[in-house]
Amino acid sequence: MKSLFSLIALILISISSVHVFANPVQVDETCLDHGKALDIINTQVLSWKTSTSNAYLARARIQGQVDQLFPDHSGHRHFSLKIGPQANDHIEVIYNLSFGKLPTPKIGDTAEACGDYITSIGQTGSYPPSPDGAIIHWVHRSPSGHEPGYVILNGIKY
Repeated sequence: MKSLFSLIALILISISSVHVFANPVQVDETCLDHGKALDIINTQVLSWKTSTSNAYLARARIQGQVDQLFPDHSGHRHFSLKIGPQANDHIEVIYNLSFGKLPTPKIGDTAEACGDYITSIGQTGSYPPSPDGAIIHWVHRSPSGHEPGYVILNGIKY
């Protein structure tokens, strides 16, 4: 009987551990910019999008809902997050799949992205402009010393 209780306790601990891991409240959401933790800055990012030229600007952490999917290309997953109330309050997120798996988001999924913000309104080299006019990229781990980023999709960090 004692071993049966031990087995049940072990199963309950295992189940609760899985639940805690998948619980979005438990996800480590530290987004770093030169070692300093960033808050979610949706309003600032939207301001940059309308007031800056075509270039890298800063690290950013945004949160919103997936509202558009773009075709994957060159090993990158592309999707748009709605991060504000206005019709144009969208930012494209670009995730390099060679640094880890990321499931294909679905319209309406909640997401957070931490990475490099770039205003993308014109062609730069071989890169076309973003349909959203701005991107967050480098949203993955980094073997090169660049500060890593992440995507949290429906409470799971990638």
